[in-house]
Amino acid sequence: MTLAISTELMTFLIILGVVVVIAVVAFLIYLYLKPRLKHDDKPSEEQILHEEMDRLLKPIEDDETAKAVEEYKDEEE
Repeated sequence: MTLAISTELMTFLIILGVVVVIAVVAFLIYLYLKPRLKHDDKPSEEQILHEEMDRLLKPIEDDETAKAVEEYKDEEE
């Protein structure tokens, strides 16, 4: 009977040890990668907004189109 209890206890301890080792390795990987995750070169929302506004609001280079836009603005006022 003690042999069966010790076998079950040893099995439990081995499984528990493997889980602890996996948890420690995962925690160490997280500590190693955390500074890299924080300093990722993600632009701020303000920078993204300015880039999108610059992309969408390009100046009109065609003279005829610019004149038509000015006339349209004048008509609305």
